[in-house]
Amino acid sequence: MSASTYDDKHIQTLSAIEHIRQRTGMYIGRTGDGSQYEDGIYILLKEVIDNAVDEFIMGYGKRIEISLKYDTGEVVVRDYGRGIPLGKVVECVSEINTGAKFNDDVFQLSVGMNGVGTKAVNALSTQFEVRAFRDGEYSEAFFERGDLISQKRGKCASPQRNGTYVRFIPDASIFKKFQFREEHVLRRLRMYAYLNAGLTLEFNKTKIVSENGLLDLIHDEVQFEKLYQPFHYRSKMLELVFTHTNRFSEDYYSFVNGQFTNDGGTHLSAFKEGLLKAVNEFSKKRFDGDDVREGVVGAIAIRLKDPIFESQTKNRLGNQEIRSELVAEIKRVIEEMLHREPDEAAKLISKVEETGKLRAELNAVKKLVRERSRTVTVRVPQLKDCKRHLHKKKGTGLDTMIFITEGQSAAGSIVSCRDVNTQAIFTLRGKPLNVCDAKRDALYKNVEFYNLMQSLDIEETVDRLRYQKVILATDADVDGLHIRNLMITLFLRFFDRVIKEGHLYILETPLFRVRNKKETFYCYSEDERVAAIEACGRNPEITRFKGLGEISPGEFKAFIGKNMRLTPVDSSRDRNLKDTVDFYMGRNTQERRQYIMDNLVITEESLS
Repeated sequence: MSASTYDDKHIQTLSAIEHIRQRTGMYIGRTGDGSQYEDGIYILLKEVIDNAVDEFIMGYGKRIEISLKYDTGEVVVRDYGRGIPLGKVVECVSEINTGAKFNDDVFQLSVGMNGVGTKAVNALSTQFEVRAFRDGEYSEAFFERGDLISQKRGKCASPQRNGTYVRFIPDASIFKKFQFREEHVLRRLRMYAYLNAGLTLEFNKTKIVSENGLLDLIHDEVQFEKLYQPFHYRSKMLELVFTHTNRFSEDYYSFVNGQFTNDGGTHLSAFKEGLLKAVNEFSKKRFDGDDVREGVVGAIAIRLKDPIFESQTKNRLGNQEIRSELVAEIKRVIEEMLHREPDEAAKLISKVEETGKLRAELNAVKKLVRERSRTVTVRVPQLKDCKRHLHKKKGTGLDTMIFITEGQSAAGSIVSCRDVNTQAIFTLRGKPLNVCDAKRDALYKNVEFYNLMQSLDIEETVDRLRYQKVILATDADVDGLHIRNLMITLFLRFFDRVIKEGHLYILETPLFRVRNKKETFYCYSEDERVAAIEACGRNPEITRFKGLGEISPGEFKAFIGKNMRLTPVDSSRDRNLKDTVDFYMGRNTQERRQYIMDNLVITEESLS
């Protein structure tokens, strides 16, 4: 049959379950292995907890219990709301567009609006169990990959509080090699607590609760970085809080009906516009938006009767009709708060004025550097570029990467064996500048960092990043580790979104080569070296690689190909990140030296 033939035989009708399993991305976004916060296994957890939170919002059930077994991936969620009506348990978790969220009398401000959530969880789980309790009776159902296996209804053998019990195990055939990470689960649960003051979430016997809502969120996020006490407003339909820090970025947390909209949307853009208008009205000046927002850490939560999200994963709000009214309301409440707290407002205005002054000075430096660079060269001399590049909006170039290497010898090995279509190389010349305590103008005064910034095209915004992966490829020695830390400090200080959005990686290269006449093993750890020696038998040849330049291009090709080992740089686990960076990379040399002396471990091997 010709490939161009198109007739009745090509038309298919998929069941709801089949459609969810074949078009998983439509329902839960990317699948992933659990290493990233937005991976699908966390969306499954979210969809189940959303239903329990909706019960709390409607005034039923102040406690949600969540348990998670990391070895099997089994999740159990028990709420104490009204419980699914006993006669509709099977339909509510297996039939698309079935639920009570369409009924305003029952759920007025719901997170779930489309009757899809738990159906997707059911379809994408090897095991799915649901049990509803109501007034001494129960109804339960068991599923495998969305197919009903059994169901039962009767009277409870022992007293049970009203509510719903859900247990599921994500399907490993869809979520390849998945593993729940505690920090991602805890972050999601903390968000639920911040948004629902008074709700108690118990996760593996640990209680998570917030009494002050989004104010607790901002306090936890900024710690000692805040320049003034956060401004906080809360009503039934709107809550917002913000403060300034000395960060170069602006960081926001936005929510709709308890849903974390990590891509923002109408409510977040209204928050930014309302903040600018309020500050300008209060100060009687005309500050630039960038000056007002630099260093802001803020959060906004709104409740809408009919929210319109741009996808089933509800990452972005699309209700444009609320924008003008919301901007006016936000401007009004922020302006009132500034008048009520004149001392804190004065600190805010002082910060904005200082930012404006520094930005003017920076613009002068930018102009000088750009003029100088144009007279020298039209291209970055340290960059060996690739043919394709990342375009986030188009969704192309997702296989592109740039290796940041130290020295010409290491770069030479990679240049000889790279894929010229997708792999670029930027060569560092010696140890880069430590920018832990530097201002942004350091990026323009330092030729190497300026060239790197231009190569990545992140001067104005990380949205223009030219490569999907930015890979630090340094030697596995003390100097190499130091260079790696200096580069990570650069991204944390000035381009933290590169890390937060999962673009920064470390290239793992072998420490040893163990071989005999028949086999060759490349070993990335001491344990692998021992195992390789045993596999090779008597008197194998053992080579210790001290630097990337010692690895021949022929060998190196295997280490940057399809079996490349990459470790993502992840800052989400450290909630006191600024203090950590300041301690290890700051100017507290004496304190750091004493810490090293107090914790130095000397082994017999190091003495020999």
